[in-house]
Amino acid sequence: MSFKKFMLIAASALAMTVAAGAQAADQTYVVGAGGTYRPFEFENPKKELIGFDIDLIKAIAAASNFKIKLVSTPWEGIFATLGQGDRDIIISGITITDKRAQMVDFSLPYFPAEQVIITNADAKAANLADLKKLQVAVVNSSAGDIVVSEELGKASTSIRRFDNTILMLEELYRGGADAAVGDLGVIKFYVKSHPEKKFKLVTDQKFVRQYFGIAVKKGNKELQDKIDSGLKKIVANGTYAKIYKEWFDGDVPALPWKQ
Repeated sequence: MSFKKFMLIAASALAMTVAAGAQAADQTYVVGAGGTYRPFEFENPKKELIGFDIDLIKAIAAASNFKIKLVSTPWEGIFATLGQGDRDIIISGITITDKRAQMVDFSLPYFPAEQVIITNADAKAANLADLKKLQVAVVNSSAGDIVVSEELGKASTSIRRFDNTILMLEELYRGGADAAVGDLGVIKFYVKSHPEKKFKLVTDQKFVRQYFGIAVKKGNKELQDKIDSGLKKIVANGTYAKIYKEWFDGDVPALPWKQ
């Protein structure tokens, strides 16, 4: 083989490698996220999606060398968008469950989803049982309502039910309730946003820990692997912890798969 022919073949191979790399880097996936679950995903005044989940998927995409297009997607029907091909990825504070895992494939868990008690500074509560002595706010029919009703009795006069988390926390803030029970992430963000109130967080062994996951279409292992790889990288290099601290606090959770 002549030197000239060798150089032509080498140049051609290099061009193909560069082109393949560029194609991989340029691959764009459509990401569906709800716009109403603060602080995980919500819209700013410019109608742009922001939040913990949004920062997370952006960091994962950068770490795994792919691009994303964010699309605000209502919770109702969000899973169907994967099957229809309208979305490639959905991230929307989705709790991993066996039932959902039959419809979609999940990434590694990325956030602990559990209930927590939030109390005013002067309220004395060390566990769920202590709430019997207090006025407790919950969102009607939520996981918090269910666990508090099991402990105090569904008809307990100590339970005050509200239509949404905002109303529940406003009641706590004004002093109309002594405590509230809700999602860990939402409560932590609320505490961070109101340092002047000196709220306290209380846990209980009866709160079952689950986890949020990022969903892709059933069988899309290639994309699932890209997401998992990116998640592992940002946990290892400290990016995950940085994002967590920006939205919540310094108590960064140990994820179940991280040794």
